[in-house]
Amino acid sequence: MIALVSGEVAVRRGDHVVVSCGGVGYRLGVSAETLSHVPRIGEPVTLFTHLIVREDALTLMGFATEEERDLFLLLIGVQGVGPKMALAVLSGGPPRELLAAVAASDTARLVAVPGIGKRTAERIIVELKTKIPDVQDPISGSTLGSDDPRVQARNGLLGLGFAPPEIEKLLDGAAGDTPEALITHALKVSRR
Repeated sequence: MIALVSGEVAVRRGDHVVVSCGGVGYRLGVSAETLSHVPRIGEPVTLFTHLIVREDALTLMGFATEEERDLFLLLIGVQGVGPKMALAVLSGGPPRELLAAVAASDTARLVAVPGIGKRTAERIIVELKTKIPDVQDPISGSTLGSDDPRVQARNGLLGLGFAPPEIEKLLDGAAGDTPEALITHALKVSRR
């Protein structure tokens, strides 16, 4: 198994890079997120890798971080999600944000990825939710999977398209002990 490739960037394309290592060029399929971390041609680079072995091809995938590679491995373990689709999902943002979207059951975030329909997005969420580590809410610092009604209300409002600073204002002073009551309060405040 090839776990890491370190060398000089020889080629940068939208969906792959070629890294020259000791006179051999390794072509690595990459996400847009990883590509944003790959330096210019001629610069040194180190990418974490995963080798996909098929009957008709050996395909090497490259990742800027181990976290991204781990998420890729989880994604290709989902029924109906192949390597290309997994890279498309990873192109949607940093792994931490994608994990937060899964933890918050944010299907809209995944459906926004070209080639991902609602059913596939729901399958990814259902299958990954039990496998992902606890993810911290970027607003409150609480665990996204928590039973705290305020965290659940924040996640719901994020799913409705509200921005994190706006959510804090909408929930400020909200009374209620259920996520539904807190969201109802926030929606009423937003209409004023």
